[in-house]
Amino acid sequence: MTADIQNQMDIPQLTKEDFKSDQMVKWCPGCGDHAILSSMEKVFPQLGVRKEDIMVVSGIGCSSRFPYYMNTYGIHGIHGRAAAISSGVKLANPNLNVWMITGDGDCTAIGGNHFIHAVRRNIDFNIVLFNNKIYGLTKGQFSPTTPKGSKTKTSPQGTFENPFNPGELVIGAQGTFFARAVDTNPKMMVEIMLEANKHKGTSVLEILQNCVIFSNKIHDLVTNRETKHDNQILLKAGEPMIFGKEMDKGIVLKGTKLEVVKIGENGITVDDLLVHDPEDEDPGIHNMLARMSAPEYPVAMGVIRAIKHDTYNDLMMASIEEEKKNSPMKSVDDLLNSGNTWEI
Repeated sequence: MTADIQNQMDIPQLTKEDFKSDQMVKWCPGCGDHAILSSMEKVFPQLGVRKEDIMVVSGIGCSSRFPYYMNTYGIHGIHGRAAAISSGVKLANPNLNVWMITGDGDCTAIGGNHFIHAVRRNIDFNIVLFNNKIYGLTKGQFSPTTPKGSKTKTSPQGTFENPFNPGELVIGAQGTFFARAVDTNPKMMVEIMLEANKHKGTSVLEILQNCVIFSNKIHDLVTNRETKHDNQILLKAGEPMIFGKEMDKGIVLKGTKLEVVKIGENGITVDDLLVHDPEDEDPGIHNMLARMSAPEYPVAMGVIRAIKHDTYNDLMMASIEEEKKNSPMKSVDDLLNSGNTWEI
């Protein structure tokens, strides 16, 4: 019997209830975080990992209360440092299944540098970015993803800044995995979280999440029952990019730009539509898909980019093994007795 088979046999069958915390969940009623929490409670039993080998790490913000609300090991870190802590945890113990929970403020503002470098290094852990486009915990200041012109507690005349697009950040930082989901679709969240966990390297899942107090309905075009079908597209590998309430719209590439077309008009057929390839090394189409915004384009959901690259973890461990193999010192005694020694 191989070690892998034995390890699988040793993992107990877990359920959603095994990951429910006994702590009172203190998010506002109606907050999208509740749906994300419920989805993750469904995901963790499917990871094939012992409960004690799962680590949830967060920074500061409403989303960052997550470690208290999951019955796993966890670290509630300091503002913006979740990526640094997650990196250290994973490199110190590569066998852990690490999930970093963060918000658009925690991740892309004070934590921005840690975030892009964790992505660039391709350290093997999962980042779940709750994007409500506002600072919720500190009562409604604009964040790096707040739409330009928005009136908030810290921008009463409207923001002057162009917002970040998390997908662009990830792809620009040479990210190997970027996906997007919405908090009103738990089934989609579960499926994409599982895909993110399968990825070898840094996976980033942006979840469009609603803050009912400070940015209510910020994602309304892509979540409202009446408008969502025409304003979001679920991308699937190997399938044409079709969307719409009647599934009669699609995406084509014209020159260097994406264009929305209607199937059946001007001779357009399904065969003319772009076919999604998340494994394409060239980031061009992936970046355009990540940038699409309503109402001009549907917002792209699903796995947008998933390419295979070496992970920092594997390269680091290979380097350590190589040094151990070639080093003349095999123990502390070898070290202490090396160089010039003398007796007193």
